[in-house]
Amino acid sequence: MKNRSWAFLAGGLLVALLLAGVVSNYASSHPDGLDSSLLKGCTVDADDTIVAGSCPAQQAKDHELADSPLADYGVRGVQNSFLSTGLSGVLGVLVTFAVGAGGFWLLRRRGTTPADGDATTSAEGDIVASGDDRRHAGANG
Repeated sequence: MKNRSWAFLAGGLLVALLLAGVVSNYASSHPDGLDSSLLKGCTVDADDTIVAGSCPAQQAKDHELADSPLADYGVRGVQNSFLSTGLSGVLGVLVTFAVGAGGFWLLRRRGTTPADGDATTSAEGDIVASGDDRRHAGANG
């Protein structure tokens, strides 16, 4: 990869890490559209606990991964909420980057493409000449 491509990739990763690690702490703490629509018909207190009414949110259960190390936009065991949220964002970016880079590494083309006049091997193992005198597997000629 060219130096310019590496610089672009590193810059994008740095911006993503800064957004996830710092700016994510300033995101709105108010519920999004789904959360607020599930609370329609209920009365909630300052801690978002349902105190009266009837709404779909009353049937909500914890997710199977609620006890995982990165549940609820934080890192379990880190007491400082600013640091916990930022660290979970940074870890999320790094894991996503690693999975994406690994996928691209696995899918990249290995070697070079054959040039005109070079011989290649067909799926059946026959040597097929490229260019005008190309023979196809199973064809007479």
